[in-house]
Amino acid sequence: MSVDLREEWSDLLERRPAFRDTLRLYTELLELWARWSPSSPPAAPMAPEECRRCWERGEPLLTVFPPSLMGDELEELLGFLMERLGEIAPEAAPGLQRFAEAWDRGAVGPAALFPTPGRIGTGAVEAASALAPELVAFLAGGSLRPALEAHLARPREHLREGDWRHGACPFCGAPAGFADVLEDGRRRLGCHLCGGGWSFARARCPFCGTERSEDLARLELEEREQGYLVWGCRSCGGYIKELDRRVRWNGRSGLVEDWGSPHFDLVAARSGYRRAIPSLIQLAHLDREGC
Repeated sequence: MSVDLREEWSDLLERRPAFRDTLRLYTELLELWARWSPSSPPAAPMAPEECRRCWERGEPLLTVFPPSLMGDELEELLGFLMERLGEIAPEAAPGLQRFAEAWDRGAVGPAALFPTPGRIGTGAVEAASALAPELVAFLAGGSLRPALEAHLARPREHLREGDWRHGACPFCGAPAGFADVLEDGRRRLGCHLCGGGWSFARARCPFCGTERSEDLARLELEEREQGYLVWGCRSCGGYIKELDRRVRWNGRSGLVEDWGSPHFDLVAARSGYRRAIPSLIQLAHLDREGC
């Protein structure tokens, strides 16, 4: 099973050709995702009742159902991302080298990149490399998606409306990456790390859970595009982009729409908000601050 979003991505770049060169990293990454395949057969999926017991406890499935993922299955993706990251954020080069050395000697492996409560990664990569958590999240987001999407594909079918009410992904535990408003008015969050999706309250921050209207800010976009919004949370400082599918009915998948709208990330960054997996614009900003 592969993740092939190339046609969607090509369509988005046709709509926003000015971003084609700026977002070339994503174009290249999607080519690698489409070619990725696991080295061993997938594990037997969890039964529906097992999944629901996890969700009743507030636990994402990955905590009890991790994939048997070998380090060499991620090396092509990680190698590509580390090379590009070294170009975008040159000051991260020493940390990337320490990470590569720790990976090669087996001190850290794929599981070190898995989500843990409130973040992406266990902290082991930062400890071994001194990389900033944002950079570790970027490496995790770009390298894990094909493997986790394949691993969690069958269990995703068992999620029912009301089984999960948290802002983190019910399947892998990562923070939400994008939000959609569906035709019936429901809000659906999407996970960039595993491709999962789940319903969530409209007037609630998916990162800290606040429902105080004064904490939820609708950011003013310099370049208005019908159907697109950016919500920031004054309580936790997080933000999420949202697409109203009732208006923009021909929008592409959440990850494609997210990656293809860096101008909205710029608005959020200028307003002081942040996200779990940084955008390319925010990676360049991290370079100026130091890594």
